[in-house]
Amino acid sequence: METAPDGMGSQQKKNMDTFILQVVLEPDEDFDGNPAGWHAYAPALVKHGASTWGATADEALANLRDVVELTIASMREHGEPLPVRPVDQHGRIVSEVAFTV
Repeated sequence: METAPDGMGSQQKKNMDTFILQVVLEPDEDFDGNPAGWHAYAPALVKHGASTWGATADEALANLRDVVELTIASMREHGEPLPVRPVDQHGRIVSEVAFTV
């Protein structure tokens, strides 16, 4: 197999798509109500487990990127339909983020 300049095989590169997903980022609390990091999830993929957390907002978003990539890869592998547009979410939406997988 030929290798693309970025080190990815040409077949793997052909299967890459970019998805624009809404992302929810919200402060998290421990059981006593004390601040305990950040919770991040993609509503369009939350039923597939695309939810995570981090000690900081940036860490939670970086973790979410990894989770979304793994979730979409699993959906492809199992022949499940991929998200074609974000699910509407009221409140707490911080941005739409592009994921290329």
